[in-house]
Amino acid sequence: MGDDWRDQRARAVAHHGAELNRRREAEAARAQELIAEFIAAAQRANLTPEPLRARSYSGRSYRTPLRGWYLNPARTIAISEEGEYYSLLVPSSARALIAGADPSPSAPRLIVGEGARDGESMPLADLLQRLLKGSG
Repeated sequence: MGDDWRDQRARAVAHHGAELNRRREAEAARAQELIAEFIAAAQRANLTPEPLRARSYSGRSYRTPLRGWYLNPARTIAISEEGEYYSLLVPSSARALIAGADPSPSAPRLIVGEGARDGESMPLADLLQRLLKGSG
């Protein structure tokens, strides 16, 4: 009986994990659509992207090769002019002081900052709309 229960439990865990991945992929796809719509609207509104800077957890600032728009007041989350979503928090690095930081894009979220310790979460759509309204 113990083996049957373990097998059932393993199948349930695998199913739950697959469903969670499916929901995350669907969320990222919808968020990517919102970002693409923003990029098109930003171009129509002549909303100029700015150079993006990364910041270490200790607060040091590093240049990056990216240009785009910051989504939050802390300037730690941004989208590039190519429509990629970035967390601009990076580990401290002596190399980054000289060469700059090169953050990797991540899957966008519909709720920016969800689960963060500071409790500052906002819907991506609202943040993008705020950027567009600020341009006018």
